[in-house]
Amino acid sequence: MTNRPDPARFTHVTDWVFDLDNTLYPRHSNLFSQIDVRMTAYVSELLHLPSEEARQLQKELYRQYGTTLRGLMERYEVDPDDFLEKVHDIDYSWIEPDPVLGEAILALPGRKFIFTNGNRGHAERAARQLGVLDHFEDIFDIVAAGLTPKPAKESYDLFVNLHTVVGPNAVMFEDLARNLTVPKELGMTTVLIVPRNLEPTYSEIWERDLGNEDHVDYVTDDLTGFLETVRTR
Repeated sequence: MTNRPDPARFTHVTDWVFDLDNTLYPRHSNLFSQIDVRMTAYVSELLHLPSEEARQLQKELYRQYGTTLRGLMERYEVDPDDFLEKVHDIDYSWIEPDPVLGEAILALPGRKFIFTNGNRGHAERAARQLGVLDHFEDIFDIVAAGLTPKPAKESYDLFVNLHTVVGPNAVMFEDLARNLTVPKELGMTTVLIVPRNLEPTYSEIWERDLGNEDHVDYVTDDLTGFLETVRTR
C-alpha cells in the first residue's frame, strides 16, 4: 500500500525526520502494548482506580492532551521523570532487528533525526534493538520539547530551531496524520506510515485522524521500500 514516490521530488531533501513508535519499528511489533499496560497501571496506582476506570481515564487524557503524560501533568501534577521511567520499563526484544531498513536509512544523503513523544532512553533502546541507532544525528524527545508533545506547534518550533531545519528541505515520516499538519505548514514533505493491511486496531477511536488527510503527501505501509525508491534518485 503505497502511493509511489517520485525520486525527483526528493532531490532537495537534506533532513530526514522520523517518528519512532509504529513508524521506524512496525506496529505489528506491538511494543506499545507493553507501554499501554504500564500507563494504565500507573494511573490506577496514582489515583487508586480499578484497572478499567484507569484505562478509560488514560485514553481520555490522551485524546484531550495529546499524550497521557501531558494530561497527568496538567490535572494531577505528576512528576514526568517518574512517569517516563516507569512506563518505559519494558522488553525491547519484541522488536526484530531490521538491517535492510538500517541500510536504507544510512544511504539517505543528509542528516537523519528521530523526533518522538517518548523519552530519549526509550528511543535509544528501541532504535538500538532495531539496529538503526547509529544512523541518526540526534534524538529529539519529549524532554527536549519541553514536555509539549506533537502535534503542538511549539514542539516543532523547538526542533527546527535547535537543528536549523529548513522546512522545504525536510521530509517527515509519521504514523499519525495529525502529527504531520504542522510539518506540512512548515513546508516539509510528509509521509504517513500505516500498518500492513491496516490491522483493525489502527481504527481505534483515540487514534483516528479524520480531517488531517490533506496534510499528507504520501502514504505507505513499507518504510524500507519507500526509502529505497527515494534513494535511487
